[in-house]
Amino acid sequence: MRSRRLVAVACTAGVALSLLTLNANAAAPKEGLRLLAVRDSLTATHTWYEQTYDGKPVLGAYYVEHLDKATGAKTVDDGRLAVGAVDLTPAVTEDHARTRSTGVPENTKLSVLPGTGLVYEVISDNGKGSERTLVHAESGAVVKSESLVKHVDGTGKVFSPNPVASQQNQSLADANDADSAVPAAAYRSVTLSDLDGSGYLKGKYALLNGAKSKLAYNKSNKFDYKRSNDFFEQVNAYWGVTEAQKYIQGLGFKNINNEAQKITTLGLSDDNSFYDPNKDQITFGTGGVDDAEDVEVVWHELGHAIQDAQVPGFGSTTEAGSIGEGFGDWWALIMSSRDAKDTATVPLACIMDWDATFYTTETPHCLRRTDTELKYSDRNGSVHHDGQIWSRALFDVYKAFGRDKAAKIVLEGQFSYAPSTTFAAAAAATVAAAKKLYGDADAATVQAAFKAREIG
Repeated sequence: MRSRRLVAVACTAGVALSLLTLNANAAAPKEGLRLLAVRDSLTATHTWYEQTYDGKPVLGAYYVEHLDKATGAKTVDDGRLAVGAVDLTPAVTEDHARTRSTGVPENTKLSVLPGTGLVYEVISDNGKGSERTLVHAESGAVVKSESLVKHVDGTGKVFSPNPVASQQNQSLADANDADSAVPAAAYRSVTLSDLDGSGYLKGKYALLNGAKSKLAYNKSNKFDYKRSNDFFEQVNAYWGVTEAQKYIQGLGFKNINNEAQKITTLGLSDDNSFYDPNKDQITFGTGGVDDAEDVEVVWHELGHAIQDAQVPGFGSTTEAGSIGEGFGDWWALIMSSRDAKDTATVPLACIMDWDATFYTTETPHCLRRTDTELKYSDRNGSVHHDGQIWSRALFDVYKAFGRDKAAKIVLEGQFSYAPSTTFAAAAAATVAAAKKLYGDADAATVQAAFKAREIG
């Protein structure tokens, strides 16, 4: 049996069964499976079963047979879960379980949750759609509560990645948030995906925090603002974080900061932004160019949240902290590379160039670069300076392999970092990841990128 992440399926949530066509003649292939549905596609017939324990549904489990119509070949996707011994006598009543939901209860049944035991599964309506509450049948405690409402998409305007890059114009300046300072062509209309439908910028992967009176709201989920409106930065931040998580998911990583990342663009007037691991929140400052206007700043700060999610407590030493800053800069580059051009006027390696227009005079305007010639022997103990050694190595990996392959290697390697990792140890972990993913030749290319920086 394969171990799967616990998720609700249609049979256990009591939803969408009317869409399924049941075939009473199909026999369950194994004991402990109950026929759920038979569905036809263009090329195959798909027979679904639910796993049961003494007749009760096992939450998060499934078993499906796919029968190829042309060849008759049958394949099986076995998503059954280990249950163990479960006491099937509830200690609390169904009425008690129904009181633990936050909405009006509509359906209640006993089910088995692997790792927990017998639970009441309460489906209720809280006024904003159906909610599913799991109540422990022995203690009466709420085990889990989740919305069953599907996420919605909205629309908005953003900078991608920022006006300097999109307009290839180093002469742009903040002008105290004036709309006239940035041409209309710099705005891009985008889909804001995975919103929860509340009318706020709250979604599956990003959550704007703050007093409701200061948060963008539109009941139709249309968030079209210009930069003089403080809501614009909120839209930019929501979009940037959401797009990054969708990209990570698309690479095959399903559990890297896979959450509604808390964000705020309120309350910090400094020209600074930061990720706070204690609160798991990213705060964007409004001094100079409002930081969240430059989505490369958004992606840099998200880089810290990504590493903290992969390695709890990451960055506890100067070298580890430098790696964190270097990765954040590189992550901004990786995300920008989808839309930004790499030109002499605005080099891709020049990071956070719109934000940097406020405090730099030379062009191109760069907060930092990822293509410096710094080496390990050039360290000075400043994490932002020393981080450029790391980001250059990763930049060379990107140049060698392209966006997706480089991102897979680096993200996979980071799972093996220690919170206090050194440059050498982190490089070794990254090389090992390249070898596991792609073989010796590509691992050698990654190793060469680090050795060019005197690492390893």
